[in-house]
Amino acid sequence: MSVLIIDSNEPVANRRPLVEYFAHAGKPKAAWRVGCEHEKFAYRLSNLKPVSYSEANGLRDFLVRMGGFGWKPVMEGDHIIGLSRGQAAISMEPGGQIELSGAPFTTLHETSGENDQHLAEVNEVGQAMDIGFLGMGFHPTARREDIAWVPKDRARIMRGYMPKRGKLGHDMMLRTCAVQVNLDFADEADMAKKFRTALALQPIATALFASSPFTDGKPNGFNSYRRHVWTDTDPDRCGAPEFIYEDGFGFERYTDHALDVPMYFVYRNGKYIDCAGQSFRDFLDGKLPALPKELPTLGDWANHLTTLFTDVRLKKVLEMRGADAGDAEMMLALPSFWTGILYDDDACDDAWRLAKNWSAEERQKLRADVPRLGFRADIKGRNVVDIAHDLITLAQQGLRRRAHRLHGEADETRYLDVLFELADSKQNRADQLLMQMDRSQEFRMQGVFDTCRLRPPPARKAS
Repeated sequence: MSVLIIDSNEPVANRRPLVEYFAHAGKPKAAWRVGCEHEKFAYRLSNLKPVSYSEANGLRDFLVRMGGFGWKPVMEGDHIIGLSRGQAAISMEPGGQIELSGAPFTTLHETSGENDQHLAEVNEVGQAMDIGFLGMGFHPTARREDIAWVPKDRARIMRGYMPKRGKLGHDMMLRTCAVQVNLDFADEADMAKKFRTALALQPIATALFASSPFTDGKPNGFNSYRRHVWTDTDPDRCGAPEFIYEDGFGFERYTDHALDVPMYFVYRNGKYIDCAGQSFRDFLDGKLPALPKELPTLGDWANHLTTLFTDVRLKKVLEMRGADAGDAEMMLALPSFWTGILYDDDACDDAWRLAKNWSAEERQKLRADVPRLGFRADIKGRNVVDIAHDLITLAQQGLRRRAHRLHGEADETRYLDVLFELADSKQNRADQLLMQMDRSQEFRMQGVFDTCRLRPPPARKAS
């Protein structure tokens, strides 16, 4: 999510308010919400090419036309770079990927309604502009040079810094799409429990949601090339930190970690100031080279936290970041999967028991193997697809105990059906696409786009 955050303009002179930023975010269980974010590629229906920001009937015009549904423009200088409506936002990633940052809802049924409305709106506007939307983790055909950068200062700063830290940072910015869910925590102990469970099991979600087996118009040898891209983006801010599993992990330890991640920018007077590679610790001491003698605010801290790209990320919520973007069913399956596991104490405890005996070496090997092998990866003699099935079952049990019913009938477990189908077939979306290509000489890139095009889902049955 690349929406600017302004929490407070009060100066911060030491690390205590930074720790308290997390502590104050705790909520009682009755106040826990589910927030879903998902990205999609915009392409020309007529020729499958990426849609740029400034071309005629491009993304700038698309955002303007979306205003007809009550979305308000978000501007950066003279450029419209996003939209807002209530607690939801639409933004653009650096390569023009369109992202919905959904409102936080009590139930997954509400998230479903928001997603359905969003897909209906973008398709109505897009159809009239020769624009379709693709739900995949990595662009299947476009090369880096085929994708135009969106005119955003934040992206400009990251663009300049990324090649200094890894070879695939620009691919991450231009050619990847993800779906993620943002979940609440009660207190420090609850945060630590959820964080370690979700971090250990993130590779299982990667395998379940893998949908990026193509690069430059041909198979790339991966199930989730998007996940592979993150392994060579920036070691300072990416990965699965092992300190999360240490005794005593909590808000202070995460604060120290975040303080040690180099900065990208500071936002002042409507502009992004480039401080890429500089230290937030120096900022606390009034010694930031980009803003000498100036102290940070909590808003600066909140924005800095959005530049950490670990598999699970802590802000005022916990963000699950391991899944490729997918179709409308998968958009709902991801929040359902993690809500069922992490919002139910028994399910969360049982999920942790599946992973607690994995060593650091085994966890890192699993994380390295899954992007290429998907369901065929294994850990401690167990196949990933079998672990996935166990976790989906735990999520189902957790959602049943939540007992949030739609119109008094169907509960939230309906959104897990697609995951059971994938696990039972032992084929994720990437496997299915590759099999279709193997079976049919006619199923080439046009077939991939037709299959993965995001359309409004059909009306759902009541039960």
